[in-house]
Amino acid sequence: MVEGVDPARVPRHVGCVMDGNGRWARARGLPRTAGHAAGEEAMLEAIDAALEVGVGWLSMYAFSTENWRRPADEVRFLMNFNEGILLRNRDDLHKKGVRIRFAGRRDWRVPRRLLRNMDDAIAMTTHNRTMTLTICFNYGGRAEIVDAVRRLVEDGVSASQVNERAIRSRLYFPDMPDPDLVLRTSGEHRISNFLLWELAYSELVFADVLWPDFRREHLFEAIREFQRRDRRYGGAS
Repeated sequence: MVEGVDPARVPRHVGCVMDGNGRWARARGLPRTAGHAAGEEAMLEAIDAALEVGVGWLSMYAFSTENWRRPADEVRFLMNFNEGILLRNRDDLHKKGVRIRFAGRRDWRVPRRLLRNMDDAIAMTTHNRTMTLTICFNYGGRAEIVDAVRRLVEDGVSASQVNERAIRSRLYFPDMPDPDLVLRTSGEHRISNFLLWELAYSELVFADVLWPDFRREHLFEAIREFQRRDRRYGGAS
């Protein structure tokens, strides 16, 4: 049991915007890629902390549709680095009962070898149910909604039949519950195109810590903050 966390009110789904790698590296006179590398430990800390308190769904923003605008050498590093994270950790996550999924576009820009390793991780962990880890890779909230609308058109859905249920059923993972809590690090107060449809009523927590310095206690504190809030979903207390 984690001190100060009510086990009966742990958020079912936590979303995490992992921000601050570049600033962490710059403050130390290091290249931005060093900040990304340092973020691996933070990612594993967050996963283990979520498992410890019983979070059932964890979604982590690893690479956005906008990140392709970064310098080419940084993008190449991120492709290789994300593949390395997957290969280094998927067996351990499998042993812990974590189901791994990827949300985002599988387009020509993503290396085929990385796509194959992603598919291998999905297949390996598909029957796990201790926690579902959704890695948002080549992901954008607007892109997800656009893709859902495209499926509506392809399915021949008439205008009179378009409603929230019709759109939600065509999102990347219709079975994924909306995030109860979304945590962003680095002191920035933005959602940056993350799970736009799903976070309509999420509680947002912004932490000042830069992502490479993130440790499990930061997640626990975000959950404590979540538990202090009154969630009304547009109604009254």
